[in-house]
Amino acid sequence: MTTRLAVAATDSGLITKRSNYSMPETVERFESALKARGWLIFTELDHAAAASKYGLDLRPRTVIVFGDPKLGTGRMQKFPTLAIDLPPKALVWQDDQGVVWLTYNSAEYFGATIYARHGLTMPPEARQAFEQLLREVSDQSTK
Repeated sequence: MTTRLAVAATDSGLITKRSNYSMPETVERFESALKARGWLIFTELDHAAAASKYGLDLRPRTVIVFGDPKLGTGRMQKFPTLAIDLPPKALVWQDDQGVVWLTYNSAEYFGATIYARHGLTMPPEARQAFEQLLREVSDQSTK
């Protein structure tokens, strides 16, 4: 990853990790790691396939929408607008050199930006638990 991309990602709350696997393997490993922890995969969005339907070329880009309704439903009942930002997403993408990457929002970004804009706070212990989950799942998906 270029230094420019690394700096931009850090500034925006994004965490990007290089994958040792192909696009399909990285997606499958990410989803399997989440499911093994009791999380739900809501859907995948294949941006390259959508572009192709309109005759456009796009390197592979798959967004994975995932979550845990046991954790999010109560908050969405009380704060309906939270549903525009949840469930969380991860992006598996391929660069121009064929390298596969995994990008997701940090737990810090969720707490400081996403939750805050809806009038919620994320307790430090919840932020740490979410950060640990994201770190473990992303490492399992890419290493």
